[in-house]
Amino acid sequence: MNFSLRLPLIAFVLFVSACAQRQVTRIDPSEQIDISGSWNATDSRITAQELRDQILSEKWLGNHLSSNKKKPVVIVGMITNKSHEHIEAETFMNDLERSFVQTDKVGLVQSGKKREEMRAEKADQQTNASQSTIKKFGLEKGADYILQGSINSIVDAFKRKKTVTYLVNLELTNIETNEVVWIGDKKIAKYVKN
Repeated sequence: MNFSLRLPLIAFVLFVSACAQRQVTRIDPSEQIDISGSWNATDSRITAQELRDQILSEKWLGNHLSSNKKKPVVIVGMITNKSHEHIEAETFMNDLERSFVQTDKVGLVQSGKKREEMRAEKADQQTNASQSTIKKFGLEKGADYILQGSINSIVDAFKRKKTVTYLVNLELTNIETNEVVWIGDKKIAKYVKN
């Protein structure tokens, strides 16, 4: 067979065999699967739920309710990734916010870029919306507490084995008094063997 005819045939065979090796299967998003041993969606969700449960079971909440006769309003501030790998902290922050909303034990207000976008929308409405539907400035609910923290990691590796421990540390601070009312953490340890 002519070489110029064999080359496209070889390329086609390689292409078909490469395509045949890849398989994609839909899974339940709540199913726990660890492929790489890195931080994943399951870690984020579990950590957010457990830390939320810690926060809402501590005495600061009862103290606030007895002093103010209304549920506290919380803003989720910066959660900084200080780990050895790329972790999208915003995903974890969203999991925290979602878990707070699901309990209805605290109010939650927007933070960061989302808040800026909402304020820009209000500003736009001042000139572009009908008078009866304009949302006014100065009526936002102020947060009583801010939740801040970090995601850290410790890696211990030798040859083809390693352990990775993720430490998520959070602090809840009274915005008016600057008093730290709660400190908590969650650890996730993984053993990875290649």
